[in-house]
Amino acid sequence: MKKLILSLSILGLLLSSTCSAQDMKAMDVYKHMIKVLGGEWSLSSVEKQTGTSSYKNPAISHLAGTKENAIAYRVIGRGATLQEDLLTNTKKEMVTMYHCDNFFDCKKLKATHYCAKRNQPQFLLNTKETTKTKIVFDCDMSTQLCNSNQDHVHKIIHQLSQNGTHLKSSYLGWKNQTPNKKNSIYHFDKK
Repeated sequence: MKKLILSLSILGLLLSSTCSAQDMKAMDVYKHMIKVLGGEWSLSSVEKQTGTSSYKNPAISHLAGTKENAIAYRVIGRGATLQEDLLTNTKKEMVTMYHCDNFFDCKKLKATHYCAKRNQPQFLLNTKETTKTKIVFDCDMSTQLCNSNQDHVHKIIHQLSQNGTHLKSSYLGWKNQTPNKKNSIYHFDKK
């Protein structure tokens, strides 16, 4: 009996930690983002920048391993929007705004990324891939930019680890309707 209870407990923990956004409403995901992403993050040290060379860009390399703010999240508009400030005070500075389609009756979680590529792709929450530790936004295919041949960010992925103190943010690009081979991927540590 003890083994059965232990097995069921472990199964319950596994199922709850891999809960997808399909099980959460858009507003629940939005509130979760505010909770887990809110505040300031520094660019992780070179040793932690695994699977990426984005940190080597001369415009931001000086941030790696310092306590300087490299990404920050704050709520604006009386709670209606989560603003992401990425690589502040650098030549690669960008902003992404996350918001509901209707704050009072939130059906879709959206984002607009104001990119250093000088465009503004729009995104929708990917409820199939999103979990409590991985938040995924796909380019909104109802928009012209997402269907164009123009180089743009086509997918945003925020992955949390180390009990929410480490963040891997991936901005995956597309050009000519195909994924880019080189993408902007950064590792951050909670300040």
